[in-house]
Amino acid sequence: MTSASSVIVPQDYDPETDKGDFMNPVMLEFFRQELLKWRADLLQESQDTISKTLQGTDLQKPDLTDRASEETDHALELRTRDRERKLVKKINSALERIDDDEYGYCEETGEPISIGRLKARPIATLSLEAQERHERMEKTQRDE
Repeated sequence: MTSASSVIVPQDYDPETDKGDFMNPVMLEFFRQELLKWRADLLQESQDTISKTLQGTDLQKPDLTDRASEETDHALELRTRDRERKLVKKINSALERIDDDEYGYCEETGEPISIGRLKARPIATLSLEAQERHERMEKTQRDE
């Protein structure tokens, strides 16, 4: 494992054009920085929501329509926060995979996950082919 502080990612770096080894130190550091930024953004949004929206919500409005609308908004906000909490867990898991030198490889096949897929979804744990197989299996089990 390479120390994150010793690796510098060039400002215009694109892992798709990197001709070095798959998941070389610069590539790993690029994805680490992307994941850390994403996590920080999610946590900041969560803090903003808690401080502005949820704590300031008055669910005891006298008008039933207003109260129902506030309760719906409140429930939607809580569901959104729950999804983001789960996403933060996946980001943390991806950061652990980077530390363990397992990041970028399919959990099912051990093959490299395409850089394009990782750029689009840095928390991906399956290659596109394995993900499609997984989704087909889920669909056939659901249809039965």
